[in-house]
Amino acid sequence: MSLSSSSSEAEVLAAYQDNACYEEEHDVTKAKAFLTACRYLLLVLPKIAQQGGRGGEMVELSTDLIAAQLSEARTWVARNDTTARAPRCKLCSLESFRGD
Repeated sequence: MSLSSSSSEAEVLAAYQDNACYEEEHDVTKAKAFLTACRYLLLVLPKIAQQGGRGGEMVELSTDLIAAQLSEARTWVARNDTTARAPRCKLCSLESFRGD
């Protein structure tokens, strides 16, 4: 599921959880989706968001934790995304370009 500005907090949290395994699965697409979910979470969460309550499990998400995970995921994508790398160029000697 791709996220948009109309995505609910529950959908953003689900995308965050569903794609957190990008490293274990070595999946660049999941890593990019995780990056997007982290960015959305940083926009919609207060400093600490609590979900659950009334006997449910409490889960705390801090913006510091999400920012750290965002940074780690960016680094992982940079190292593993082969489609994002610029093509290599070969340097050739122009020593005898004019045939002198």
